[in-house]
Amino acid sequence: MFGFSKLREELAAYLTEEQIAEVASAHLTAAEAHEGQLRSSGEPYISHPIAVARILAEMHMDYQSIIAAMLHDVLEDTHLDKATIAEKFGEEVAELVDGVSKLDQIKFESRVEAQAENLRKMMLAMARDIRVILIKLADRLHNMRTLYALPVEKQRRIAKETLEIYAPIANRLGMNTFRIEFEDLGFSYLYPIRYRVLKEAVRKARGNRKEIIQALESNLKNRLEQESVFPFIVMGREKHLYSLYKKMRKKDLSLSEIMDVYALRIIVDKVDSCYRILGIVHNLYKPVHGRFKDYIAIPKANGYQSLHTTVLGPYGIPVEVQIRTEEMDRMAENGIAAHWLYKSTNGTAEDAEARAREWLKGVLEIQKNTGNSREFIEHIKVDLYPDEVYVFTPNGDILSLPGGATAVDFAYAVHTDVGNACIAAKIDRRLVPLSTRIENGQTIEIITAAGAHPNPAWLSFVATGKARSNIRHWLKTQQVSEARMLGKRLIERALASLSLSLEDVADKRWAQVLQELKVESFEQLCEEVGLGNQVAPLVVRRIVSDLPVEDAHLIYPLAICGTEGMVVAYAKCCHPIPGDTIIGFLSAGRGIVIHREDCKNVSEISTMPEKYIFIQWADKVEGEFQAELRVDVLNKRGVLAVLANALAENDANIQNVHIDERDSRHNTITFLLSIRDRNHLAKVIRRLRSVEIVTRVIRK
Repeated sequence: MFGFSKLREELAAYLTEEQIAEVASAHLTAAEAHEGQLRSSGEPYISHPIAVARILAEMHMDYQSIIAAMLHDVLEDTHLDKATIAEKFGEEVAELVDGVSKLDQIKFESRVEAQAENLRKMMLAMARDIRVILIKLADRLHNMRTLYALPVEKQRRIAKETLEIYAPIANRLGMNTFRIEFEDLGFSYLYPIRYRVLKEAVRKARGNRKEIIQALESNLKNRLEQESVFPFIVMGREKHLYSLYKKMRKKDLSLSEIMDVYALRIIVDKVDSCYRILGIVHNLYKPVHGRFKDYIAIPKANGYQSLHTTVLGPYGIPVEVQIRTEEMDRMAENGIAAHWLYKSTNGTAEDAEARAREWLKGVLEIQKNTGNSREFIEHIKVDLYPDEVYVFTPNGDILSLPGGATAVDFAYAVHTDVGNACIAAKIDRRLVPLSTRIENGQTIEIITAAGAHPNPAWLSFVATGKARSNIRHWLKTQQVSEARMLGKRLIERALASLSLSLEDVADKRWAQVLQELKVESFEQLCEEVGLGNQVAPLVVRRIVSDLPVEDAHLIYPLAICGTEGMVVAYAKCCHPIPGDTIIGFLSAGRGIVIHREDCKNVSEISTMPEKYIFIQWADKVEGEFQAELRVDVLNKRGVLAVLANALAENDANIQNVHIDERDSRHNTITFLLSIRDRNHLAKVIRRLRSVEIVTRVIRK
């Protein structure tokens, strides 16, 4: 059997004979199914499933995972189906294989969409059974190891996907060994010249560093022996190439500047020794302020535990020191894989798996709130780069959030309902804006209010996928609700122009119209009309088939009261305000866009009369509206302050200001203001014209 003997030896170390026999049966099934198929390297295809199974065997994965690894490509590339696998090897194995398989039977519009949907499927399968991702990571690792056999363009695409998705997933699950190999292989294929140059530079620099590292190790060992701290291991540690490359790019440093940072790792047998050694290190070398992190007391989101400190070593050279136990070191390298590899551990591996499952719960919540695969993957990518900050709730509970997270992200991390209803935040008992970036060690309290809801502006600063997906979900739901209300009003108004109401139209006739327009319900029809995808007069013409075409537009104007929400937009080209003569235009997907009747863009719209909506302002209009004023002024000191004061006196809030220098004596200042109506605007203009340094005021 091709290459199976080495796998059998590895499995014999921890599986029973019966389980190995099951794996052997899966190998025969896969070999028959892939018969005649070759990899790009020219090897028989079965060599790939065996290699993937061997990677999993190194992690001591259970026999169902090994069987699934053997069969992971049969659904895509052979005649075998899921039912056959379930019948032969059990439902559990069939689900694992299906979770890893791509959606090749579905035709997608683009490669990006296909990639996004496949990743979405994998993440959801992973949420049901975490072994899915371990099989997929092993599959991707072997593919990366044999990437040399593919065309250059394909190498770059796969390497980019590995660096963007699979390396971060491995990191999120604490599987450092996988992450480092993914990153260095991905780096070598995506940027081959940079990789070779950096590799050679590091090789040359390593000789000079060797003596310093040895001196550091010797000093530390001698001091630890003097203090009778046994047992211990002290070893030099090097950053891998991709990590060096990222640091050079992020901090705009040369290689020599980065290589000046030396690193040591000290491994001991128990947690108490970690803190004792930390004191010894700080006595031996001066610690650098602000560079100590205790990941033992507060582990990273992926379960990583260690003490990190930076000290000034011999000749003032910065030295990064990591101090951890043997178990922590194994966990740092293997992450959730340690659950299978070290079954005798005292719960640390189980803790890592519990953290992973908690993250996957969040993945499922994001999935529920996203409309398509691209959006889902966009949110997931945000959560795959967890440079964490650790903060406290008012009750003293610790929450971990990605670097750059804000008070809104914290609110959604506590609970979706808290995020949706938050109106303010307190950090260390002081009120702060919701956009405030949170920092390590802060205590955060969220203030909520009944009836409050997410603000679209939050999307510009939130940092977590959970917050982003929940805000977007609420906005979409709100838009649907508002679109249905507006659509119903438009249909009622169109019927009223014919002296009809909704009740006058028979249910049977409604059913026929819904079928003709290919919508499932009256609510969906209202939504389509409100969003501008259907035109109310044309819908009514279908209901009353004898209505002449020209009469379809002889309908009562729709009253706009300012509370319509996201489905009524006010054109930025002319900024209509209450009191202006206005006209509406149906824009597909947006609803009604309102223009001033004298707007220059209205003439362009006039070629599509079916999109016109005759509208007027209601007797009572709520809210504030934008208006743009151009003010010509003499170029004198303090002019902007004088104008701002004049505007404030008349309750006009400045939203934006732009200054153009016309010549040495004159400037033109353009204000975007919040205004209630035309009367309010006229009052503001009169006040500005009364200012001595103002030469002209016009509304744009």
